[in-house]
Parts: sequence; C-alpha cells; structure tokens
Amino acid sequence: MEQRDHTPEIPFARLITEIRTRLLSAATPIVVAIDGRSGTGKSTHAAYLASHFPAVVVPCDDFFAANIPAQGWAKRSPSARAADCIDWRRLRLEAIEPLRAGLPGRWHAFDFARGAAPDGTYARSETITVCAPRPVVLLDGTYAARPELADVVDIAVLVEAAPEVRADRLRAREAAEFLAEWHARWDAAETHYFTTIRPRATFPFVLTSATSVPAR
Repeated sequence: MEQRDHTPEIPFARLITEIRTRLLSAATPIVVAIDGRSGTGKSTHAAYLASHFPAVVVPCDDFFAANIPAQGWAKRSPSARAADCIDWRRLRLEAIEPLRAGLPGRWHAFDFARGAAPDGTYARSETITVCAPRPVVLLDGTYAARPELADVVDIAVLVEAAPEVRADRLRAREAAEFLAEWHARWDAAETHYFTTIRPRATFPFVLTSATSVPAR
C-alpha cells in the first residue's frame, strides 16, 4: 500500500515547535513566508500549518502584477521578471502590515479567470478580499520571502520537490499550451530568484514535498 504523506512529521515538527515558541512571547502576529518554485506544494504545506494554529493564509498570487502586459514581460530579463512578478509593495501595504497590526487585510485579488484585456494586461477582482487578523499569518507563494519583506517576515520556509514531481503537478492543473508559455517566461525568473536572491542556504526551514502530497 502506498504511504500517504499528508501529515509530515520531522521537518514540520520543528517548524511547528518554532512557531509555538514564538507565539508565547509575540506582541504581534507571526508572519511565515512559504516560498518555493511552482508546483512544489506550497499551498498544501500552508494549509497543513494553518490546521495547527489560529492562522490566516494570504495567497501571494493575488498580488500578481496584472498591470504588466505580455509584451512587457517578454522584454524583461529573468532578474526583472523575478523582481516585478509579485507586487510586493501592495502585498505589504494591503495585507501584511494591517494583519501584523491586528487589523483586517483588504485587497482586490488578481483575476486570471477573466482573461487578458486587449492590451495584454489582466484585471483584479471587483470583490474585495477581506482577511481577519489571526496570531499566525502564512504568506503562500513563490517570492513570498523576497528581501524587501524581510522586516515584516518572521520565519522563511522553502518548499522543495523533485523536478519530475513539479512537472507532473503543473501538467495536472494547466493546459499544455499555457504551460509552454508559462515555462518560457517564468522558469528562468524562478531560477534567478532561488540561486541569486534567495538561495536555499538562506532559508532556516526547508521542507521536502513528497510525490504523494497533492499540490496546487
């Protein structure tokens, strides 16, 4: 029988202990960035952590820079794409800082479902996402632990998975045509980020996502 890895023990135990210890003396909510390449299982890991604490999960994809058209991304270098992909200023202003202050986070999320406008940009949802403050704030997404947010992130976590696992997960959730375009645009940006901006050695916690863990 295949062993299911829905309740990881060793790495999660140390991370959960760290968060619990910090909560004992924390004057403000603890912000945990769950970072990693696409398809590694970040959302699954964030949900697992959220089941252990009074926590709120902030999807960093909600803050994708939808105002940059496709041709704008094509003109950018991998380093510029990594820098501009997530609007970290808006993420900080509308979600992290209010939640750390014990106030609700409020933002208009990136709306991929509405499709691209004629100019290649995307829209934000007309509905405001509202997140109530909780003792633990989990930032879920690639680039969540970027250096510009270091002063408002308490714990940075890297989630890893084997390349073939990531590829299988991405194929399971996206159309082939979209994936080809996505890889051409974002693979090099992620490689730059995780080798130059936030290499593995800079993360105090590294979690390995097994093949049996479902991922988004």
